[in-house]
Amino acid sequence: MQFSRSLNSKSVLATAVKVALLGGVVASAHAADKAQDDIERISVYNKHNALILESGTATKSNMALMQTPAAVVVVDKDLLDSQTANTLQDAIRNVSGFTQAGNNYGIGDNLAIRGLGVNYTYDGMYGGASLGNNYNPTRSMTNIESMEVLKGPATGLYGIGAAGGVVNLIEKKPQFEEAYEISTKVGSWNTYGLMLDATNAITDDLAYRVVLNHERSDGYRDLQQDRDEVYASLKFEASKDHSLLFSAAYIDDAVQVDSIGDPVRIVNWDSISGDPRKLTGADLPNESKFTTDEDGNINYLGIQLTEAQREQLAASISTSDGLRPIDLGDTSLVSPLSTPNEGKELRFKLRHDWHLGEESTLTQQVLWRQYDSELVRQTGAYNYVYWDRSNRTHGSIINADPRAPLLTEDGQLHPYAARRQEYRRAISDEKTWQYFADLQLGWSYGDISGEHLFSVNYENRDMSFKQWSAYDADGTKSDNAIPYILDIRNPNWGTGEFMDYDPIVRSNYDKSLTAYGISAQEVLYLTDALTARAGAAYTTIEQEYQHLGTDRVQGMKPENDTDDSGMTYTFGINYQILPELSAFVNVGKGRTAYGVLSSISDGVDTPNQPDSESETLDIGIRFTAFDEDLLGSIVVFDTKRTNLRYGNPDYDDQKGPEFNAGIPEFKYDNNETTKGVELDLNLALAEAWKLNVNATYQDAVSVRHQESDPEKRESAKKGVPEKMAGAWLTHTLPQIMGGDLEVSLGMHYTSERTVNHVSFGLPTAVIDGYTRWDMAAAYYFDNYHFQLNIENLADETYYSKAMFLGGLPGNERNAKLTFNYQF
Repeated sequence: MQFSRSLNSKSVLATAVKVALLGGVVASAHAADKAQDDIERISVYNKHNALILESGTATKSNMALMQTPAAVVVVDKDLLDSQTANTLQDAIRNVSGFTQAGNNYGIGDNLAIRGLGVNYTYDGMYGGASLGNNYNPTRSMTNIESMEVLKGPATGLYGIGAAGGVVNLIEKKPQFEEAYEISTKVGSWNTYGLMLDATNAITDDLAYRVVLNHERSDGYRDLQQDRDEVYASLKFEASKDHSLLFSAAYIDDAVQVDSIGDPVRIVNWDSISGDPRKLTGADLPNESKFTTDEDGNINYLGIQLTEAQREQLAASISTSDGLRPIDLGDTSLVSPLSTPNEGKELRFKLRHDWHLGEESTLTQQVLWRQYDSELVRQTGAYNYVYWDRSNRTHGSIINADPRAPLLTEDGQLHPYAARRQEYRRAISDEKTWQYFADLQLGWSYGDISGEHLFSVNYENRDMSFKQWSAYDADGTKSDNAIPYILDIRNPNWGTGEFMDYDPIVRSNYDKSLTAYGISAQEVLYLTDALTARAGAAYTTIEQEYQHLGTDRVQGMKPENDTDDSGMTYTFGINYQILPELSAFVNVGKGRTAYGVLSSISDGVDTPNQPDSESETLDIGIRFTAFDEDLLGSIVVFDTKRTNLRYGNPDYDDQKGPEFNAGIPEFKYDNNETTKGVELDLNLALAEAWKLNVNATYQDAVSVRHQESDPEKRESAKKGVPEKMAGAWLTHTLPQIMGGDLEVSLGMHYTSERTVNHVSFGLPTAVIDGYTRWDMAAAYYFDNYHFQLNIENLADETYYSKAMFLGGLPGNERNAKLTFNYQF
């Protein structure tokens, strides 16, 4: 059995451990005859050596991967443990097409599959979704046995979902065989952790499992993380036909957020009429551009600089400014006014399996989940260096002085000043009920066999959100504005706390979503070589949005409601050409509630705004070799998210309702599309070599209408790399000084990503690609082992993700030492 690597030292958790251990010792005599009954029927694995060859995520029925007509990738605990992958963000390196989402302000697991959104499930039940910046925890891998990634929409199987796919995290289950593990770890940046995992039989029919974890780290660049976790589960085998699984989880964490990273200095080279080059003051246009009002008053567009100031400004501009982030080194723009994202998650789940026969099962699951969080984060610290927008009217200029940095009252020019700072305090809460009933009926007729799957699901989410904003003098007339940062390389921070700076309430609402669905799926084994899957689902989604009043819009507004219903489908066919080679085609359509991803518009103007839909086409091959010691796949895909909202260019919010009569404020025919090819390969050879390899080439584009241009325009999707690759190679040397030595070497490559935002005059800004090398060395004895992991061996400077207007610096070289004892 594999275990994770951390323990909780708090007294309340220690008491729970003692109770669990006592129950396990009393019941240990009943363990042996129940060892074979421990089956998780969402995902039952057939392992040959160390490879997982079967999965249930794609069909909700256990199916050999060589026969599965869908793009699904499985990552097992052995690989996660060798990498000390403590969070989901650590684990995504092992799956093609799985990456950090762009411009996500660093909050939680806003990840992307094929450049599109992700749904998260625990054993098939809701565990959050990519819903923007709110309601997303940083998911721990402490209680996870394996990770399965199903690419493309899967509405019929898992309810309303994202276009990119589903990440199904398989949790640890109670065992009827006694086993305990204690693990400790220490590492760079004052990192430490303690973990206990205990499981055993209580009676012949009842088993438990308790996992406790406490960990803390100051983190690179003081991005600290604290986490306490409690997982408890009971499995009751009521009879040979009925089994119950009850599980509970409580996670309390605090994760410091960096919303900016290293910023891109705002230099628009088009304003300077030339390619990036070494500048002089004469290169910076400084004409007295102005407008004249009806009374003859002159309004200058931008401050006018002296010759000396122009030289000072030109000397500060490098050829990479406006194109790439400025490397701040050990300095960070994480203000003391910011506070960690303090999240608390509590969930309870009950599962009932009723085995109706040898090949038929009725599975019912009910989940209650609550997640709430609170944080203060920065959303802007923009270094305006040079951007000549003076050909526009004064009202359209994004800041008061668009062509130069800060000029203080004492006449000092500050080329590295950060302006238009905004800090946001956000409090969010989400409560979810979800129910699934899956009836699986196996059948055969002659040489053909298959499985019917009939499902019904219900989901209710109640969400509340309140947000305050505080600004510097660019954004507020308050007498107590946040001070400008005079130099981003050595920030002068404001003192006190966020609420001292006269914040205003910007968002304040309650939102609820209710979804009902019914679906049917047929899995067909037409011959020994030919399998097929076909499914259809009908889903109804209803939403209610209640504005509760802000400083700009006082008082409650009328409730906005919306609803949408529709069909989704999936169809796939797989042909096993040879025992070692199969080919498949999969098409599918899914849907999610658009209002979950944004606000709900006025029901009068848009009485039934369409839900966001998703589509996918996958064509792939799978191959195996070395007596199934190697398993790989290559998939060509075309996945998109449709019905995306944009402003109607015919609608003019500056004019009255008579002008806009019959003109909708929004249209819904934008989309995001990703096309590409993916490779995933796993090898476990002769108990000596293990290898994971994955690679992705993708073209992720956003298709947008522009208000000034009614024609659609394609642009690269911000933050999504075109190329990615990863590898993790492990070699085991047996019987070295009494133990087995396991040595691993890993590589992770990501190409450049865009951070451009044309509203800031940066049409071509990118963060560079990088290749990072990691290693691990573990020494295994009978019931304990030591492991050393080193990340970023070459100590390369790189950016791990694209931010809104910058790049998040990746970790410098760091080490972690783990001790693991099983008994």
